[in-house]
Amino acid sequence: MTESKEYFDETAELASKSQRRRDALEVKSLASRLIALSPALLAQVPLEEPLRAAIAEARSIRSNVARKRQLQFVAKLLRRGDPDPIRHALEAFGADARQLSGRQHRAEGWRDRLVAAGDSALNELLLRRHDADAQSLRQHMRKARQEADAGRPPAAARGLFRLLREMDEFEPLPPIEL
Repeated sequence: MTESKEYFDETAELASKSQRRRDALEVKSLASRLIALSPALLAQVPLEEPLRAAIAEARSIRSNVARKRQLQFVAKLLRRGDPDPIRHALEAFGADARQLSGRQHRAEGWRDRLVAAGDSALNELLLRRHDADAQSLRQHMRKARQEADAGRPPAAARGLFRLLREMDEFEPLPPIEL
């Protein structure tokens, strides 16, 4: 009787077949993300050399069947090691991308608002950001409005966007209130 209790206690710690399958699919998804990652970002991920070589080989394979087989091999190599540092690195890339996207959306929103609303939007921005160069912003706004009215390409609007993005890199722009 005691032996059967010990047997059940040991098996209780093992993962179920469904959990093992979910874990395997998660590692396979991680392998797929690594293969799809750009070379510049992949260089920043902490990988062992055999894994890095397998990823490079998977990228060069064009046959779908062979590529799938290589994906399984990359996943196998990931399971042998600890995938957590790799997972954390990919999550950090995702957070950086979301932060960059948010900064770009803020700059675009302020650019559109400054061009559309004019001095009232500029005054609001200047109240919130005392370090802003009012003269340069006003000049870009005026040129962007003239270009839009004349139907010319938006060179000044791009310049205004660059100026706002630089301001946002130094200190985040305030959120746009509609």
